[in-house]
Amino acid sequence: MRIDSIEKLEKWRKECRRTFEARKRKVIVCLGEGCLANGSEEVFNEFKKQVAEKKIADVTVESVAKTGCHGFCALGPLVIIEPDGTFYTKVGKSDVAKIVDKTLVGHELIDKLLYTDAKTGEKVADYAKIPFYARQQRISLRHCGTIDPHKITDYIAMGGYAALGKALTAMTPQQVIDEVTKSGLRGRGGAGFATGKKWATCAKVQSDIRYVICNGDEGDPGAFSDRTTMGSDPHSVLEGMIICAYAVGSHQGYIYVREEYPLAVVTLQKAIDAAREHGLLGEKILGTDLSFDIKISRGGGAFVCGESSALMRSVAGAVGEPRAKYIRSVIKGLHDRPTVLNNVETYATVPAIIERGADWFAGIGTKKSTGTKVFSLAGKIKNTGLVEVPMGITLREIIFDIGGGVPDGRKFKAVQTGGPSGGCLPESKIDLPVDFDTLTEAGSMMGSGGMVIMDDRTCMVEVARYFLSFLVSESCGKCVPCREGLYQLRELCAKVCDGEATEDDLALMERLAKTIQVGSLCGLGQSGPNPFLSTLLYFRDEYLAHIRDKKCPGGVCRKLITYSITDACTGCMACISVCPVHAITGEKKKRHVLDTNLCDRCGSCYAVCKFEAIEIS
Repeated sequence: MRIDSIEKLEKWRKECRRTFEARKRKVIVCLGEGCLANGSEEVFNEFKKQVAEKKIADVTVESVAKTGCHGFCALGPLVIIEPDGTFYTKVGKSDVAKIVDKTLVGHELIDKLLYTDAKTGEKVADYAKIPFYARQQRISLRHCGTIDPHKITDYIAMGGYAALGKALTAMTPQQVIDEVTKSGLRGRGGAGFATGKKWATCAKVQSDIRYVICNGDEGDPGAFSDRTTMGSDPHSVLEGMIICAYAVGSHQGYIYVREEYPLAVVTLQKAIDAAREHGLLGEKILGTDLSFDIKISRGGGAFVCGESSALMRSVAGAVGEPRAKYIRSVIKGLHDRPTVLNNVETYATVPAIIERGADWFAGIGTKKSTGTKVFSLAGKIKNTGLVEVPMGITLREIIFDIGGGVPDGRKFKAVQTGGPSGGCLPESKIDLPVDFDTLTEAGSMMGSGGMVIMDDRTCMVEVARYFLSFLVSESCGKCVPCREGLYQLRELCAKVCDGEATEDDLALMERLAKTIQVGSLCGLGQSGPNPFLSTLLYFRDEYLAHIRDKKCPGGVCRKLITYSITDACTGCMACISVCPVHAITGEKKKRHVLDTNLCDRCGSCYAVCKFEAIEIS
């Protein structure tokens, strides 16, 4: 059915909503990547089978629905029973029959599958009351975990493409730009450039061809929010791009997706095909004069292609290398034509702004950082997953109230925001408001929303070395400051980790870092020294401990630590079984002995010991 008018769209919406709401009781199974990796597809299929066999009065096979990611990756596979909102965690195939018999038929809860509040120890059954979800405010993730991403009818039922209809029939292109500008929306992909200003500049350039590109590359280690949106709510991204195309006068768009996101590519392509089939992409969209289409461009997984000019060269089929920014891409971008480039989260937010108004969006967050931001919680944190929170919320609220804090009773040490281009903030900054400008002033950045939490067993010098190694391997090599400078900085950092550096080396590293920042061609090199500079700023004592004392306070750097076995050893023999060099000997239920001459300091014994009997000095 081709939708060639707003009237037909609204008529179709009523039909979609009627079908979507017809099944009052539903079994919703999360099929996001995290849950899929833990077997949620088997859980989904087993529910279909069990429901078909049991023939429950108010639950049919059609009542078993699959959705994209719910965000709570740490507890997958997730199952939600509606309309009660019963939330089950870590559901296995073997649990399905019990859920069908006890919950669907008997209306009873299964305690062992319920969420346990980390602070109170109480069981929480209601999805909406779980702190992880209750503290969030979802805008760009508004449909994730609610709809089947492969069904355009689900998106339409939830109000999808209503904002596009409003823009095309009730607003001029300039009014759309003005609304986005008034909302204060800043690009969610990194630097936080004003979205409305970018669109306005592109629209004013004299050209018969303009392009709209979505950056779905998301190369930061620890970041996965864009992947989730593309795989769980692809039509919100398409709708935002179409609205942008109308505003700036574009007829062709591209979504640049990294090669490592195959499931997102499949979901996006299905969404593009469905939108095209129903007249929401292609010629004369919704019966108007707007003609716009979208193609997927797959990247090779190069981190540098997250940079705008390198990304556009890659889309054009050339090697993904950046160019100098004396001419902006909104003036000369893809094929030297005016180009708007925003990331996935930015486009997904646009329909909500057009539908609900700029004042509504500007009323969320802070004055200079309006709205919400999605963060990927990873590292040493209990509740790994995706969260969307208002700008201005503190790091403490995100990490401890929503994220559940650091596991295993360890002490929080630092958080890295913004990926390799960002920085590491210490515990003293835990009450820092999270917004674009505040994070930058503190020596970090918002980036694409990666948030990696570290506990007291982390060596901050090693963290800097790790991210510098990542950047060295991802540098395109076009400019000398980045290609050679980051390599030398990494080597000097490794020298510190090995206990072979001097304080003169540390001074040299600082000068080198500043040189790389000033001389590099693109954002990769300009922000490349950030992991080193931020850790040096807040953890200089750790660098000096490596240099002066030849000790690693985090107990990580191999050449500077020694393992030993204390009286807490119970003789469980776990450490003996994992030692690769047979440095540990002993009998069962008797204290073991570690030969430091044989030990290669791999840390395997420390990792498996449940009694904290392995000591690092």
